[in-house]
Amino acid sequence: MQIPFLSLKSITEKYSDEIHAAVQRVVDSGWYLQGKENETFENNYAKYIGSKYCIGVANGLDALIWIVKAYKELGFFNDGDEIIVPANTYIASILAITENNLKPVLVEPTFENLEIDDNKIEERITSKTKGIMIVHLYGRCAYTDKIGELCKKYNLKLIEDNAQAHGCRFGGKRTGSLGDAAGHSFYPGKNLGALGDAGAVTTDNQELAECVRALANYGSAKKYVFKYCGRNSRLDEIQAAVLDVKLKHLDEDNANRQRIAAYYYDNINNPKITLPNRLDDKNNVYHLFPVFCEQRDDFQQYLKNNGIQTIIHYPIPPHKQECYKEWNGISLPITEQIHNQELSLPISPVLTLAEAEEVVRVINRF
Repeated sequence: MQIPFLSLKSITEKYSDEIHAAVQRVVDSGWYLQGKENETFENNYAKYIGSKYCIGVANGLDALIWIVKAYKELGFFNDGDEIIVPANTYIASILAITENNLKPVLVEPTFENLEIDDNKIEERITSKTKGIMIVHLYGRCAYTDKIGELCKKYNLKLIEDNAQAHGCRFGGKRTGSLGDAAGHSFYPGKNLGALGDAGAVTTDNQELAECVRALANYGSAKKYVFKYCGRNSRLDEIQAAVLDVKLKHLDEDNANRQRIAAYYYDNINNPKITLPNRLDDKNNVYHLFPVFCEQRDDFQQYLKNNGIQTIIHYPIPPHKQECYKEWNGISLPITEQIHNQELSLPISPVLTLAEAEEVVRVINRF
């Protein structure tokens, strides 16, 4: 049995008729940018997330960049201000901050929960701190009441990187509606994935929403009138139409991820393999299922030899990347342990229980 980490072809085939009909509708319309498909998806996604506004953009990185830049344009952030961000994240979270000439302040996670340690945030807050960016990494909710209280106490903007957690909840709200603004990625492999690059910003703030929309349209809210120095970062009509199809099935797809994850948690019993703490399903939509092993490379090769494809998320932490060489000497031991030991097991809307059983059988023999 060969078990792929993620079969995008199979996921697309699951809703093939609906997707083909949506694409054909756009092709036949003759309108390919900033049309009805964008409007429909933005309205439906805003309603799903629980935000007043949704602005489709070209990708998830741009979504985060535009949030930070909009806060600069509106006078909340200035060059050199600090944004607290988890040290163990995909680099896009940090790029969005440095792209806007602000300073990321890296805070360690807990190894058990893999999300930013809310007990280590307050000690890093200075007079230059203007925001906290939480990252719902792996599909796990990173928000805590303590983080919300810190934002109120110090008048900080709370930005969510919701690239990996479409459909996740905290209490009665979905991630992407917990803070002041959220960036979403619809990269094909995400829980809600397009057939190419795509992204969105959600917020309840009308002024911020209007600024983001203008920034992503060359800085223009009115044709040939440019209020800001923006860029071209728009969600095209075909991707919007495809996303609207898949949005209707997102909760169903997440439920299959949760079923597979439950089987992993209940049945992986190899003492060499460490699992992160188990959250309630409403708090985890399992974009990824990370496990940890001190002999990670040997473990990955063993799984490969047994027909199981895995991926490391991520082999090199941001503070050890060449593009941030000024941080290369920093010691962040928990982040480094995560990045040195992490391996993501197959999990997706189309992975079967029989395949999960085989994954577990092979793991327990390692």
